[in-house]
Amino acid sequence: MRILGIDPGLRVTGFGVVDAEGAQLHYVASGVIKTDAAAQGDLPARLKLLFDGIRELHARYTPDCAAVEIVFVNVNPQATLLLGQARGACVTALVACDLPVAEYSALQMKRAITGHGHAAKAQIQEMVRRLLTLPALPRQDAADALGLAITHAHAGASLARIGAGATLQRSTSGMYRGGGCGKVR
Repeated sequence: MRILGIDPGLRVTGFGVVDAEGAQLHYVASGVIKTDAAAQGDLPARLKLLFDGIRELHARYTPDCAAVEIVFVNVNPQATLLLGQARGACVTALVACDLPVAEYSALQMKRAITGHGHAAKAQIQEMVRRLLTLPALPRQDAADALGLAITHAHAGASLARIGAGATLQRSTSGMYRGGGCGKVR
């Protein structure tokens, strides 16, 4: 399974591509999509650069699925809104390419990669380098994207094992009788 990890940002979006064969992970590519070609205040042009960049990555690396970081709410609401729009452009491009998209928080990725959720950027870079046996540290944005791809490789395998061993049935315990969710039988 080839996984494309995306760490969205309005100025710099990191990407990482990993092949997962069982528990084995193989590095394919990583880098960044930069939007400095558009004027700083030209949000639509920057979003288009992100959208086109993601579509180009899909064409070049033909991933089977994608993993994207969930935006966290930060102290500056304007920055959070802009980041959300960049993330939206990335997710829209992935969906337009018919890719299934998994979403992970930074905390989930950090726990999966380093073992604790408050890891520093340098710790993530080092663990990604070790897990993928890279000759050097990847840049921060690319390391986060590779971390998301690795997280999905591990989580996806676990979820598949859980799904294979259990059949899910619809629960009626939380349904309101006569409510808009259909009748309880």
